[in-house]
Amino acid sequence: MRLAVPIVICALVAGLIALLFGGHAFVNYDTAYALLWGDDLASGRAPDLEVPLAPTPHPLANVVGMVLDPGGAELLAFLWLAIAGFLVLRLAQEWFGLAAGIVAAVLFLTREPVLSFGLRAYVDVPYLALVLGALLIEVRRPRAGWPVLVLLALAGLLRPEAWLFSGAYVLWLRDWRLLGLAAVAPVLWVLHDQLITGDPLWSVRGTRQNTAELGRRTGPVDLVLYGPFRLGEIVREPVLVCMLFGAYLAYRKRIWIALAAIVLALAAFALLATAGLPIITRYMLLPAALACALAGGAIVAIVSIPKQRVVAAAFVVFLLAFVPNQFQRLDRLERSLGIQEQILADLDALPDAALSCPPVAVPNRRPVPHLALRFEGLEPREIEVGRLLKANTYVTPASEEVADRFVFDPRDRDQTLPAVPSTLQRVAGNRSWTVFSYTTVSGGGCTGAR
Repeated sequence: MRLAVPIVICALVAGLIALLFGGHAFVNYDTAYALLWGDDLASGRAPDLEVPLAPTPHPLANVVGMVLDPGGAELLAFLWLAIAGFLVLRLAQEWFGLAAGIVAAVLFLTREPVLSFGLRAYVDVPYLALVLGALLIEVRRPRAGWPVLVLLALAGLLRPEAWLFSGAYVLWLRDWRLLGLAAVAPVLWVLHDQLITGDPLWSVRGTRQNTAELGRRTGPVDLVLYGPFRLGEIVREPVLVCMLFGAYLAYRKRIWIALAAIVLALAAFALLATAGLPIITRYMLLPAALACALAGGAIVAIVSIPKQRVVAAAFVVFLLAFVPNQFQRLDRLERSLGIQEQILADLDALPDAALSCPPVAVPNRRPVPHLALRFEGLEPREIEVGRLLKANTYVTPASEEVADRFVFDPRDRDQTLPAVPSTLQRVAGNRSWTVFSYTTVSGGGCTGAR
């Protein structure tokens, strides 16, 4: 019975998110590769992690990808968001009371980047839920030991920050018998890379290489210059202010675990950024969730101050002043998700025959894993990126809007579409995509292939 209530709440919240966002969800570039690699594992093939600009492989995501398809990942995206929001509520409730928990959950689930990453099925949201679950166990049952480390081990197969949390937890407990459990995630990750690529540090090297090639911020200087802004991008100014009040409130109430959790989360982000990993917004989801929990406590405490109605009223006015902008951000997100979901649906709707004459070329890396997921027998390594002269078939956006909305990332150095050679002829297309070819398709085969 005790477990049934959270399950029902999470299911209802997931349904509400799906309703408010028109059911819009899809798998992002990284998760699409995880599904491809999971399919490889399920078929007894070694995943090809060495595709140019392939994302960092996450062992747990690859394993889950063995039994999950894009539709399942999209459904789980709503559920993981709901679970993360519920855990934020429970943590704030344990620290500051039920009212603070409800406010914290509302804050968290109305942050535009949180919803954006969640509805694009990034693995960072399940990772967040696992870490918050481990923290809640520790809050409710101090020095719980192995249950905390089990959840952190699972989280550590999605993000390396969890390795640091496990180590810090064992160090704090001073129970050295738990060291083996704390080491499970990094050992399995290294074995995963070694068995597949022959390089036990493949994920580290690959992430650094992609960071450099994509021109992402990294290192100690960029950490100082841009790190705080990444947190602000998620929670926005009012929550940042309330977080500081909440941290003070936690200090006054001697809720040391709340302060330790957010300090450790920020320290882990800083350490990995200093080591060369990218400084990107979604890596700040854990500090953002904890910031919302602290902010929830602060908001309830301030509006409840006895004999200080003027202060409470002014504070409420300050918070409400930012509500219209937040609604605008969420409305833009809903429209953006709908457009991108439609673009992917149009990609899936291309006829199999149109792409039956390999090699296939695309203008940019973005469509690569989605094409490989949709068209059987088309491997990512066989898709040429931007090299039309080496291909028989070329899949390109049908408009500049599709290119801007889906193909190009704001950080891409080159945001121009290759010119289509006059020798290519259009063989298929729809509102989002056009397929050109040097060949004609006849009886299931290709004629005129170069």
